[in-house]
Amino acid sequence: MVINEKSPALFEQIEEMVEWLGSFGKSKSNGVTRQLYSTEWRCAQKALEKRMNKIGLDVYFDDVGNLFGRLTGSRENTTTILTGSHIDTVIDGGKYDGAYGVIAGMIALQYLYETYGLPKKNIEVVSLCEEEGSRFPMTYWGSGSITGVRTIEDVQNLVDLQNISFIKAMQDSGFGQGKYRQPKRNDLDCFIELHIEQGEVLEREAMPIGVVSHIVGQKRYEITVIGESNHAGTTPMAWRKDAMYVASGLIQLLIQRAKETNSDLVATVGQLNLEPNIANVIPGKATFTVDIRHSDEDVIDQFSKKLFKEFQSIADRHTTDLKIKNWMDEKPTKMCEKLIEISELILTKDQIPYKKMASGAGHDSQMFSPFCATSLLFVPSHKGISHSPHEFTRTEDLEKGIRLLIKLLYELAY
Repeated sequence: MVINEKSPALFEQIEEMVEWLGSFGKSKSNGVTRQLYSTEWRCAQKALEKRMNKIGLDVYFDDVGNLFGRLTGSRENTTTILTGSHIDTVIDGGKYDGAYGVIAGMIALQYLYETYGLPKKNIEVVSLCEEEGSRFPMTYWGSGSITGVRTIEDVQNLVDLQNISFIKAMQDSGFGQGKYRQPKRNDLDCFIELHIEQGEVLEREAMPIGVVSHIVGQKRYEITVIGESNHAGTTPMAWRKDAMYVASGLIQLLIQRAKETNSDLVATVGQLNLEPNIANVIPGKATFTVDIRHSDEDVIDQFSKKLFKEFQSIADRHTTDLKIKNWMDEKPTKMCEKLIEISELILTKDQIPYKKMASGAGHDSQMFSPFCATSLLFVPSHKGISHSPHEFTRTEDLEKGIRLLIKLLYELAY
């Protein structure tokens, strides 16, 4: 398969589509806020629907708001190759996260159709309705609904910060009323997701493409230290049960142990809350989050087990109570070896350097992987910045990723 290596039209098309899609929900800081079932989200999905129609795809929604554009295969009763990503963003996020995968899929399908006509197998590009969990406490609603991992029962009682229910928001957007086909699919041959790295490994190592071998597992905990609130001026230091003091020791130990354990293991404390949180009162309660990630489930499990044993010893030594709540336990997800091999063969033949790597962030690919062959491919992120208006990837790198996607889809479907 030959693709013109010098294509100003493709370069310009990528830049135009990134800016165009980024205009839906564009913020004053040049970021994007496009949360699930918001006006900005709804306008973006409808605009994508029109654009998919314009390039010759058969377009349809499912009942949760996932949008699909299809090239129907010439073979009867064939399975479907799905590519794409999510359209929702965090508040004031970037214009590449998720959106790039949708844009890439549309450009790839347009190129293949105009150059080679209809494929043998069905190919669809999907604009997944949600992945981030930035409006409601639910992640992977789009891909989870397609795979059956998420159902309407999971969102019945969810509300956003404005106390708007998930169900109302969905129905106000025209979905969740049975007007469209049900989201669960049983016809998927594979899912291919092209995404920005959201880290700086590829840029630092001057690699234009990342071929993901697996997505790391994650454990998230809420740690609560319960001491005793008391007067800051009249309570001697030796008699205190200072929850903040104990929590700070636990946090320091966490980071120290993570650095000692494994170079690929990461541990983060992202939230810390104190009670009563008053300047002249000794904190009686400290609550903080712990996020632990690694590609090997056993490494995470052993690290957590040893760490929390040390946590308990420290809490006991200071006569404080300790509560540990595990509220997320995502297993590491392996990508399809066959799809990895095909991608590597394409890149090697084209003499494009690449890095086989793990993804430190979660992606829709981990929802699809247990149900069908799944591939996750990365392009570099400048300085690793993501979920920010400063998120940026050079168009040259975006183009390399799309060229790989075109050739991969051709190998699988034509």
